[in-house]
Amino acid sequence: MSIVVTGATGNLGRFVVEGLLEKVPAEQITAVVRNREKAADLAARGVRIAVADYEDPASFDGVLSAGDKVLLISGSEADKDRVAQHRTVIDAAKAAGVALLAYTSAPGTLTAALADDHKGTEELLSASGLPYALLRNGWYNENYTEQLAPALEHGAVVQAAGEGRVASAARADYAAAAVAVLTGEGHEGNTYELSGDTAWSFDEYAAELSRQTGKEITYNPVPVETYVSILTGAGLPEPFARILAGVDASLAKGELAGTSGDLSRLIGRPTTPIADSIAAALKN
Repeated sequence: MSIVVTGATGNLGRFVVEGLLEKVPAEQITAVVRNREKAADLAARGVRIAVADYEDPASFDGVLSAGDKVLLISGSEADKDRVAQHRTVIDAAKAAGVALLAYTSAPGTLTAALADDHKGTEELLSASGLPYALLRNGWYNENYTEQLAPALEHGAVVQAAGEGRVASAARADYAAAAVAVLTGEGHEGNTYELSGDTAWSFDEYAAELSRQTGKEITYNPVPVETYVSILTGAGLPEPFARILAGVDASLAKGELAGTSGDLSRLIGRPTTPIADSIAAALKN
């Protein structure tokens, strides 16, 4: 039996593999990657490396085995048919007879277009007959703290989220939840609505940035179309800019403000406050 992590060299996948290495022997972990070189450090620590691509079903031949526990990390390329990509892993998991397939989905409350592929994948899983668990990951602190430069340069946080609040958590928190599910028992058939313990507003976010930097930073809410223009002006492709703006519209409606407590219960500790993630980002 192996614990298999797809997308293992991505931002979330690396945290998951690191967490697994603290819990199980390295030889029990399989990291599925597209580029073997990017996983050389994991291979050196004894992790089994499998090269496979969501776009190539044949590449998954022999990767999964009966009794494996699998984490399907959702594809990150919004311009691809992600449901078809995920089907590749689901079909391979079904053929192999895995013990559990955990999938990183989106919050059940999210109506933005970003959620469509996740809903499609959940439908595939429901019809597959596989034992599965849904990890409905909320928004990451790093979605904001990895983009601090414009706010610091212009003295403004610009979003199209109105007065909405977001119950975000650190990427490492969501990874720890996945590790808990992959190394624990009794998670089959469960849906976890994962989010931070506290929902914050962008006014509060700007105030915290001001406090930690000593600069005056304000929140500047803008209409969705204006935000799309800002993002495309910064070089983002328009389809992706519209996806991000759509999430902000959902934020404004309170769709990412839920605090179910599932995340802190799974990881056995409080989630990481946005202030801590800001502090960490400012040190880098």
